[in-house]
Amino acid sequence: MDRADFTTFDSVAHIWTTLGLPKEALNSLDIPIDAECFPSSFKIDLLAQSAVAVSALSAALFWSIRHQFPVPRVTVPAEHACVEFKSERLYTLNGKPASPPWGTVGGLHKAADGYVRVHDSFPNHRENAQKILGLEPDATREDVALEVLKWRAVDLEAEAFRSGAVIAALRSFEEWDALPQAKAIADFPILVTRIANSDPHIPPVPRSMEDDKCLRGVRVVEMSRVIAAPVAGKTLAAHGADVMWITSPSLTNLPDLDIDISRGKRRVQLDIKNNDDKAKLLDLLSRADVFIQSYRPGSLAAQGLTAEILSEANPHLIVASLTAYGPDGPWSQNRGFDSLVQTCAGINIAEANICGSREPVRVLPCQAFDHGAGYFLATGIMAALHKRATEGGSYAVKVSLAGVMKYMRSLGRFESKIGFDRKDFNKSEGVKQYLETRQTSFGDLTAVRHAANIEGVKVGWEIMPQAQGSGEPVWLGAPE
Repeated sequence: MDRADFTTFDSVAHIWTTLGLPKEALNSLDIPIDAECFPSSFKIDLLAQSAVAVSALSAALFWSIRHQFPVPRVTVPAEHACVEFKSERLYTLNGKPASPPWGTVGGLHKAADGYVRVHDSFPNHRENAQKILGLEPDATREDVALEVLKWRAVDLEAEAFRSGAVIAALRSFEEWDALPQAKAIADFPILVTRIANSDPHIPPVPRSMEDDKCLRGVRVVEMSRVIAAPVAGKTLAAHGADVMWITSPSLTNLPDLDIDISRGKRRVQLDIKNNDDKAKLLDLLSRADVFIQSYRPGSLAAQGLTAEILSEANPHLIVASLTAYGPDGPWSQNRGFDSLVQTCAGINIAEANICGSREPVRVLPCQAFDHGAGYFLATGIMAALHKRATEGGSYAVKVSLAGVMKYMRSLGRFESKIGFDRKDFNKSEGVKQYLETRQTSFGDLTAVRHAANIEGVKVGWEIMPQAQGSGEPVWLGAPE
């Protein structure tokens, strides 16, 4: 579908009505275009504002259903939404700016017939890439570069898919569009499917909580990593959900990145390969409203945590999944990240061509697919909460990075360098009006506030970043 003529309101309205949500709620939306942001040939600012706005309107709709009030006014300014799309890069902790979560050997490398991008933020991905290339764990970036030169780009990509590394071949739009995987990605970025029947259900607000936010009483189990799915949980938390971010003690975290994406969440550690910990997780899920997961496709299913099995134990549960390349197609089981999707799907080459850069690639000015996918996943979850409240049922919600990429492409491009003259945000000093300073267990955190305002309802994060495993696997407001 060509959406090149869409305004931000058109984008929100298209997503809203396709999800089957009540059209009259759109009358409550105020989306001022107060700036043109992000130097790019793509309309990332349109994506950012519409993604944040549709998630906030979804929260307001749930509030109206619960209280039998008209949908309250929702305001999302364009510039603030764009700043929030770079939130993990713009915070300071005790005055120190955020550090990028990149490793030492990754990035773009020249291959025998093109280029590949190597993702190495996690040690296992770096080690698997070095193993494929016949290198020792202490190999340098220069060592990696020499070995990559011996491979055809698509051959190295295919071997990485087989061997647990995360490497993508650089492609043009034409090369990507010819792949079966490109054809398998749905045209609409949020897939909501009813998977079980149950009576309509709205979770009560516990007596110990104030009924001052849209999602008070909604319980969320989140098992995720990196940016996209954590943004979904963070968004639900901003609207009052009790979000329990569960990580494994055996997996590496990214502490600098986690500072931003853990706001609003209680941090619990459980090892689901341990029978006692798995029993605790299943008990939590039996009383949860939402389960968010973004681990490699199939890894949680192997532990019996499929949407169908979980909905049998909890017929009200909404199971939300974030993947790199979508639920269908030959790449559906492959690992991937925002930067890899940019590389393999033609985005980097397209940007370089329009910009006139002498470099083979140009990356987007933010993690647009990560953030877009996070807000779209939150929107799908809240659409499912609305459907559950009005129709009953249990639902699966699926969003992918590649699906967001396809949606962004459909919004059209600037066919000249004019798009690269747009405003960007590279330092926290330039966005002070959108920041708040809060006390955390790590010190003073100055970070981006949530961009949405809902009239008469509180929005924002109450829980500030905590150490891993500092929370208890017990729902807030639950009886002893």
